[in-house]
Amino acid sequence: MSPVYIARSNAVAARSLDGEMMIMSARDSTLFTLNPVGTIIWQSADGTTPLNDIVVNKVCAEFKVDLAEALKDAETFVNDLANHGILQVSDKPISQPGVRHGAAQ
Repeated sequence: MSPVYIARSNAVAARSLDGEMMIMSARDSTLFTLNPVGTIIWQSADGTTPLNDIVVNKVCAEFKVDLAEALKDAETFVNDLANHGILQVSDKPISQPGVRHGAAQ
């Protein structure tokens, strides 16, 4: 399986609230509240770290979950957010000029 890279879209409004991310898609005004696992994936979506590495090094390291199940769930989650324009997904690293990592966008 080739690596999958994810990056946060610039076309969202995002805020952290009590350790969970609240994200609104500018494309369709859909509001998402991410659970702690989703928040880790969102915060790690820098465009240069493969999704597999995020799951192994952050999700599985923090939560006691099966790697295969965590990868499957992460792929579904990422694809859902990508369908709403919240995440960008690519088989190559994604350059994000002007993105302030760690800041609300």
